[in-house]
Amino acid sequence: MQTTNKIRGIIAAVSGAILFGTAIPAMADATDDIIQALIGKGVLTEEEGALLMKGRAGEKEVAAAKKKDEVKVSLKDGVKFESADKETSIKLIGRVQGDYRNFDHSESDADLINGGGATGSDTFDMRRARLGFEGTFKKYYQFKVQSDMAAANKLDEAYLNIAWWKPVQFRFGQFKMPAMLEEMTSSNNIDFMERTMANGGVAGKERGAMVHGAPLPGMTYALAFSTGEGQNNAEDDIRVDGIDTLARVTANFAEMMGNKDMVLHAGLMYSTTDLDQANTSIGYDASTEGKGVKFFDAKTIAGIANDTEVERDRTGVEGAVAYGPFKVQAEWSKVGYDFDGAGTAAADDSLDIDTWYAQAIWNITGEPWAKMYKGGAWSGMKPSKDFNPDGSAWGAWQVGIRYSKFDADEGFADTGSVGFLEADAWTLGLNFYPNANTRIMLNYVRSNFEEHDSDVTVNGRAVDDERALMTRVQWAF
Repeated sequence: MQTTNKIRGIIAAVSGAILFGTAIPAMADATDDIIQALIGKGVLTEEEGALLMKGRAGEKEVAAAKKKDEVKVSLKDGVKFESADKETSIKLIGRVQGDYRNFDHSESDADLINGGGATGSDTFDMRRARLGFEGTFKKYYQFKVQSDMAAANKLDEAYLNIAWWKPVQFRFGQFKMPAMLEEMTSSNNIDFMERTMANGGVAGKERGAMVHGAPLPGMTYALAFSTGEGQNNAEDDIRVDGIDTLARVTANFAEMMGNKDMVLHAGLMYSTTDLDQANTSIGYDASTEGKGVKFFDAKTIAGIANDTEVERDRTGVEGAVAYGPFKVQAEWSKVGYDFDGAGTAAADDSLDIDTWYAQAIWNITGEPWAKMYKGGAWSGMKPSKDFNPDGSAWGAWQVGIRYSKFDADEGFADTGSVGFLEADAWTLGLNFYPNANTRIMLNYVRSNFEEHDSDVTVNGRAVDDERALMTRVQWAF
């Protein structure tokens, strides 16, 4: 009877320790040590200790099962729900980009009688207003759905990515196709407010399927098949096979050599497809980087029959070198169109568009670029110290300069809808990051037009350049 009472007393005491211990993991582990110590000192027999340990094991199983079913909520950089084993998660994502653009096109430049217009008007604008969610299901299945309310609530992306193996993954839906470095970098993270003239002919977000992965440290590849019809468009003409085949491969030689402080990026891109001419669209137009004048538009080309095929080939070379807070980046691309039976649409039966740019960026506050490179593209800036209005921390600051060049084939006939054949632009930029989610940008862009016969016509007046001062306030999560 005394033994039984002793056991009950010890069980009560130890159980209390166990219950208290379940609230604090360190003390929970200490409870097992207490039982073992009591056995060692002879206070408990082996049988009594085994009985207590069995109860302790049951408590651990219940606690482990409860913990496995827990959902953790994180508010870091957004709202994220994640299972305890981290194999399933869902995160709210979005971005808001509010712009103001001021141009040198004034009312006095407009020929109000013979063609006045609104091109180059000073304006506030919602450049992007996206909202969606992304996450992972059972470790290997990644998904994303996002719409853009600034574009009439248009579907932006919607895909499923199957990642059974890191070197070989499969993606299906509407997503960003393999393209150049600048395009593969999110609009949240590009160095200037707008992408360059070299970006006008690359693939964007289209519907299709892709195999991609990282077979070696520092190396990525992607092979995709898409409609080739642009965002939110399906193939709708059986006369021409419009499937676009796209490929991209990149290498970060610094990572391959084990250098974590540097980025030595190089990449190649190629795509090919046949386009139909039912809607006389070959899918290339170009506006200035200030988003004012559209100086080149090859969408509508007179004299092309509906059954005419247009073969489009796109080639690109990209490179970037970054060390510490300094980065230089450059790309060259060529888009070629071959017209079959184009009638009187072109003096030649082809159109080639060459573009390139080079830029240099300095993180004034010293943030290293190597920490912002991942998977063959640039990710977002995280200031070393978030901005504090009391003056103790100033966030992150960047300054940059960029030159870009556009050159269309002079042999292609200007039928009245093609527009200018040459242009270049200089851009100066200053970026301020109060924190990882917020960015304030200031850009000055000067674009020059170099057509061979006449000037660009803006609001009824001939001009040979455009100057724009732009600012953006961005919040992304």
